[in-house]
Amino acid sequence: MITVGVDSGNKNTKAVVLKDGKVIGKSLILTGFDANESATKAYELALKDAGVTAADVAAVASTGVGRVEVKFAKDNVTEVGSAARGAKFLMPNVNTVIDLGAEEGRAIKLNPDGKIADFAVNEKCAAGAGSFVESMSRALQTTVEEMGPLSMKYSKEVPMNAQCVVFAESEVVSLIHQQTAKEDIARAVHDGISNRVSSMVRRVGMVDDLGLIGGPARNIGLVQSLKDDLAKDITVPEDPDYVSALGAAIYATEIA
Repeated sequence: MITVGVDSGNKNTKAVVLKDGKVIGKSLILTGFDANESATKAYELALKDAGVTAADVAAVASTGVGRVEVKFAKDNVTEVGSAARGAKFLMPNVNTVIDLGAEEGRAIKLNPDGKIADFAVNEKCAAGAGSFVESMSRALQTTVEEMGPLSMKYSKEVPMNAQCVVFAESEVVSLIHQQTAKEDIARAVHDGISNRVSSMVRRVGMVDDLGLIGGPARNIGLVQSLKDDLAKDITVPEDPDYVSALGAAIYATEIA
């Protein structure tokens, strides 16, 4: 059976084609003004990547902030539900899932059978690791891709108190004027995000076997800050930004 999951996110729209428990195609594009149009394009690209047609698909399920706008989906599943399904599928031993996106983050505690035991969502200003790091990289006159490796070269810890993106940018500029090393500022940015994410994890009840998903999971500096803050090892799957779309595809197999 072939199913498709579409994750309509704030910044990117992802689609995953699943056939008998195996990913055979995927796509990622920027989310435009029309969520359904972006989802349709991502869907078509994923089908092309998989070498199948819409006629071969048994069911489509959507997730993400724009999930209800995806008109061609048979049903939709919450971000928490899709993240839990996708993470457990890829990382069977994981008991706590940290899901970070462009605008928000969430921590999900799972039962041994993979069911959701508890979760916490942080939708406050600058809670989303993606947009926060992107804004801070501009202030540092570097790129998002360089922020992770840069922070790994830090030599001292620098406190960063602002949580709002606007105030944080001002704080970064002040640190630059104080001739603080870029590496140390980059580490401070990741530590600030880590502190907020870690508080969510502790709120749901931290256990061993943590998994990190979402686009920001590609940032090695952020991953290291989270490991240091939680004093735990963290598993990051291959292609972490597709995990929720995969979870939606798994949900589609349940409703097909």
